[in-house]
Amino acid sequence: MRTVVCKFGGTSVGSLERIENAARRVISLAEKGDKVIVVSSAMAGETDGLIDLARQISEFPNEREMDILLATGEQKAIALFAMTLRKLGYPAVSLCGWQVPIITDEVHTKARIRKIGTQRLKNLLSEGYIPVVAGFQGVTEDWEITTLGRGGSDTTAVALAAAIGADCEIYTDVTGVFTADPRIVPNARKIEKISYEEMLELASLGAKVMQIRSVEFAAKYRVRIHVRSSFEEEEEGTWIVPEDEIMEKVVVRGITVDTKESRITVVRVPDQPGIAAKLFKALGEAHIVVDMIVQNVSHEGYTDMSFTVSRTDAPKAEEIVRKVAKEIGAKEVVRDDRVAKVSIVGLGMRSSYGTAAKMFEVLSKNGINIMAISTSEIKISCLIDEKYAELAVRALHEAFIEDGEEIKVENEG
Repeated sequence: MRTVVCKFGGTSVGSLERIENAARRVISLAEKGDKVIVVSSAMAGETDGLIDLARQISEFPNEREMDILLATGEQKAIALFAMTLRKLGYPAVSLCGWQVPIITDEVHTKARIRKIGTQRLKNLLSEGYIPVVAGFQGVTEDWEITTLGRGGSDTTAVALAAAIGADCEIYTDVTGVFTADPRIVPNARKIEKISYEEMLELASLGAKVMQIRSVEFAAKYRVRIHVRSSFEEEEEGTWIVPEDEIMEKVVVRGITVDTKESRITVVRVPDQPGIAAKLFKALGEAHIVVDMIVQNVSHEGYTDMSFTVSRTDAPKAEEIVRKVAKEIGAKEVVRDDRVAKVSIVGLGMRSSYGTAAKMFEVLSKNGINIMAISTSEIKISCLIDEKYAELAVRALHEAFIEDGEEIKVENEG
C-alpha cells in the first residue's frame, strides 16, 4: 500500500463537473488500496478575479490583506471537493493550510515553507479519510495567513509528499511536459522523463507546467513527480526524476519563452564601486527577484545598467529604482514591458560545443535582435522583442528538437 499526494490545478477543478471528474480519479486510486491526500488549487479564474477586485481599490494592495483575500479561493475549492467525495461515498475532510499546519516564513504573497505538521494527516489517513488540503497557502508561527506565490499549489503538494514520504502526482490540463508550448509549436513532443535540474530551469524560464519551488523541493528530497492529464486516465504523463534515471540525454530538452518580464534601464549611472550594490539591495529588500543584468562599457565615468524583473513586480521595481537613481545621480529610468525571454535547456549542453553559436545564428537568420544574454551550465537565455517571441520558439524548436540528435549515455549507477 502506498501513499500518494494528488494535486489538481485550477482547470481540473474549474467547475462542479470537473471537480467530480477529479474526485473519481482519486477514488480509483483509493479503490486500488492507495492512501490519498488531495491538494487543490482555486477554481480556474478565481485568483485572477480576486486580484482584479483588490486592484480596483489600490494599485498596490496591502500584501497581508492580499493573502487573506487570495486564500479564500482554495478554501472554496477544497470544501466543494470534499463535499463531492462524500457524495460519492468516500469520507473526506478539507483542511486549510493553517489546519495541517503548513508553517511558512513571514513574507506575504511569496512565502516559503519552513515545516509541515504531519500528525493530523496521518491520523486522518489511518481512520480512512481522504484529506483535501488547500494548496498555495500556509501560516506563520504567529498565525498570519500567507500564500506561496503563483503556482504555489505545486509546492504544497511536493512538500507534503516529501514530509509524509509519499509519491506525487500533478494533474493538469495537459498530458505532460512538452519540448515547447504545443499552442506555439504544433510539433512539440511530450517528454517521457526529465531531470530535476532540467525541469528547474524550464520552470524558472517560463514553462507553465510546474512551479519552480516545487521542483526545488522535489530535487532536495528526491520526490518523483508524475505530471499527467486530469482528463486522459490511461495516458502516461511525464516523470520528473533524478538525473541518474535519465538514460538518453539530449543537447536541448526543451524551449521556453517568458513574455511576462519587463526590462528596466538606469541611464547614465556613475561608474563607481557600490552603485550596483545599492540599487540591487533596495530591490532585494522589497523581495523583488532580478533576472538578467547587463551593464554597458563605461564611457566618461558613466554607464547604462539594465535588468529584468517579473512584469507583475515591474511597477513596484520601477518606483524603487527611480528613488535610488535620484540618490546616485543617474540621468533617468526607462521601463520596457515589450520584451520576451527565449531559452533553450538541456543536460547535453555540458558535453556539447557550439550550442550558443547555433542559437544566435538561428535567431539572426530570422531577423531577431538579441538585447541581453544569460547562461548556466545547461541553459542559454536571450532577451528579445516580444513581437518575435513565437517565431523564436518555433525556429529554435525546429533547429534543436526536430533536427537535433540524441546523445545516448550509459547509466553508470
